[in-house]
Amino acid sequence: MVVKKENEKNKENVGSSESQITIFTNRINRLTEHLKNNKKDENTRRGLMKLVGKRKKLLNYLKRKSNDKYESIIKSLGLRR
Repeated sequence: MVVKKENEKNKENVGSSESQITIFTNRINRLTEHLKNNKKDENTRRGLMKLVGKRKKLLNYLKRKSNDKYESIIKSLGLRR
């Protein structure tokens, strides 16, 4: 499942919190699918956990700064929070 990058304001704005969260979510989904087939790949599992932590920090930051943007990105990405 690849999430569309509809949260990005434009192509050059990949540094915004919303676009970074979208990019991290896409990578997390791909790594999760990879780990379903390769259960013993511990290096990928470690990378996945690091990405999840980074996304969590960005989500906390976004929630502090703008709760409306936080709610909209959670809803659009289908994250459970």
